Amino acid sequence: MNSATFDFAIAIGGAAGQGIATPGNILARIFIRRGLHFNAYNAYQSIIRGGHIFLTIRISNRKIHSHGDKLDLLVCLNQDTMDRHLRIMGQQTRVIFNSDTIKPGEAAEGAQCCPLPIVELTDNNRNKLVQNTVALGAIMHLIGLDFQTLEDILTLQFQRKGQAVIDENVVVARAGFDYADANFAPFPVPAPIGPRPLAIWTGNEALAMGGAAAGVKFYCAYPMSPSTGVLHWMAQNARDLGIMVRQVEDEIAVANMAIGAAHAGCRAMCATSGGGFALMTEAIGSAGMMEIPVVFINVQRAGPSTGVPTKTEQGDLWQALGASQGDFERFIVAPKDALDAFNTVPELFNLVDKCQCPGIVISDLLISEGTFSVDPDDIDMQPQIERGDLITEPRTDVSDLPSGSQSGNGYGEGLVGAPSNGYLRYEITESGISPRALPGLEGYVHVVATDEHDEDGVLISDEYTNPHKRRKMVEKRARKFKGIATQIAPPQLEGPEDAEVTLIGWGSTYGVIKEAVEQLKQEGVTVNHLPIKWIVPLHVEAVTDIVSRSRRTIIVENNYSGQFYRYLRSETGLAVDGHIRKYDGEPFMPHHIVDGVLEQLAGKTDRSVPIQEIMV
Repeated sequence: MNSATFDFAIAIGGAAGQGIATPGNILARIFIRRGLHFNAYNAYQSIIRGGHIFLTIRISNRKIHSHGDKLDLLVCLNQDTMDRHLRIMGQQTRVIFNSDTIKPGEAAEGAQCCPLPIVELTDNNRNKLVQNTVALGAIMHLIGLDFQTLEDILTLQFQRKGQAVIDENVVVARAGFDYADANFAPFPVPAPIGPRPLAIWTGNEALAMGGAAAGVKFYCAYPMSPSTGVLHWMAQNARDLGIMVRQVEDEIAVANMAIGAAHAGCRAMCATSGGGFALMTEAIGSAGMMEIPVVFINVQRAGPSTGVPTKTEQGDLWQALGASQGDFERFIVAPKDALDAFNTVPELFNLVDKCQCPGIVISDLLISEGTFSVDPDDIDMQPQIERGDLITEPRTDVSDLPSGSQSGNGYGEGLVGAPSNGYLRYEITESGISPRALPGLEGYVHVVATDEHDEDGVLISDEYTNPHKRRKMVEKRARKFKGIATQIAPPQLEGPEDAEVTLIGWGSTYGVIKEAVEQLKQEGVTVNHLPIKWIVPLHVEAVTDIVSRSRRTIIVENNYSGQFYRYLRSETGLAVDGHIRKYDGEPFMPHHIVDGVLEQLAGKTDRSVPIQEIMV
């Protein structure tokens, strides 16, 4: 640390049930009110009590894009955390722990142990969670903040529980602060104040807010980690925003309910994780056949099957690419961070409305359950809304329609199920996009079915499957995507054109690659970065041009098999020079990528698999 750049990381470790979330929330409020950038990642397990939880909080006076590589301050709430993590604490670090219950072990040279006699400081308070508040008081001293800052946030945090709870926490926090002041040396550089206060959100909250900004009026879900935060935000804010929210019995029903709402005309969205998305896939195909615009969110976690429910991975790309059977058009987009997720949802809704097809957002646990600072001015809750070729005015006079269209389907009269007003819901057009009238609009009766159909929606395969009609409808739907990539911003190369190495990533690898590029620059290696956000449509020409001009290309992925590399090669025919892959459930840290690049430049391998040093 230095006076110009403040970059500081705090970790809180313990077991589920030890109240780790509360001190994390309190610290978050303190830091963003000071205008410091914030990035937090919580490595937690699948059990309600016990296990090992490790919350990493990184703060800085400059923008940060990952939870970083190092720890400056470790708070141990149990012996397990001390045993796992003390060994990684180095020069100028501090370790806070309850000396009544935890033995420190042998610390590395330069790491200062800060034992807190909790029983003494809290007058033998029997509440086991009180050690967390004492530790917060000690943290305030160590990072150079006054106690009043903490007292204000404690009051805010516990105001719903009454003054007695507030007073209890303030008293024990003061005890921790005073004890640390008398016994422990603070860090050389205190936490600074940024130019202005910031806001804070999770990636799931950003996705939900993006839906609200896009005009979503129906949201449904079955709770499945790590996507459940979207449902929580929607349910909490539904009444104020006029959004109907439903928790449904399973993901099959979720998908069909969302499609039904979208068919009725409102913007509809649902979210799940990989296992739930697997159940949704047949319904996604029905949205493609019926040409209904609806958005599905898949927040990836480690699979297959139930896999590792609380760990991150990028293993569902091919699942999204192959969702449902047959050929049909769908958008697939992988936002790079929380703010990008927020901005992407309205953009995606505009596109699916225009092309009348489903859209899929691929997020993952790292983004969706991560906690990040954000400048409130960057959040635009009034984005441009484009509903596409939507018919909104009723039609009452059908006397001038062709004779066949009043009683048939445009190809012959009197067919069973044919509409009687001549409206062709699936009219074959040059663009492939048919004018869409919402159900119930006077003068626009139409049939909607998941079987292949004619222009008016009537099935073509009941008595005789007309191959010409089938071919025309397949080609009509495909034309909707002709040139669609030109309406979406292509990926941009970040960094010098003539770099020694081009790192290619997709989705959530954006932030960690961005920071690795800066670290490699300090190592004397010039690196640029090609982040891919839009999977379908893929900007083939732009990507091909950049990759073919790169001197050495390395793809970074959070999966074992190189799913994006396989897709990239299938679409462009391009090979790359190397791979960095991680599939242990934990996200990349910047030095994992730095080490992989240096290893490959030295000719040691063309496939680097980082080892997780911090045993979370």
